[in-house]
Amino acid sequence: MAKFMLLLHSVPGEFTSLSPAEMQDIIGRYRAWSQGLRDKGQMISGEKLSDDVGKVLRHTGATIAVKDGPYPESKEMMGGYFMVEAADYAAAVEIAKGCPHIRPGYTGAIEVRQIHET
Repeated sequence: MAKFMLLLHSVPGEFTSLSPAEMQDIIGRYRAWSQGLRDKGQMISGEKLSDDVGKVLRHTGATIAVKDGPYPESKEMMGGYFMVEAADYAAAVEIAKGCPHIRPGYTGAIEVRQIHET
């Protein structure tokens, strides 16, 4: 089985308009979905990232520049990830399709990337 990262992208502040009950409902959906993956032996790990912007490091030739990230032109930021096991990309995409991060009325996106194993 191969390992895949499901990188959860979202628009900052999209959750701020939700009521506490709506937020708890969504959290419950994520928990149920990830528990289902654990029960099937497909879940390796997963975490929500903090809501701050993080840092971006880039070598500028003579020094390393550290800036707030993500980039100002970006409308999305990575809010979390899941690492799963799947037979191939098609199977990983099917796993990602079940994630509550992509649902009607929400602009979230999931980037699926295979882990390079040596």
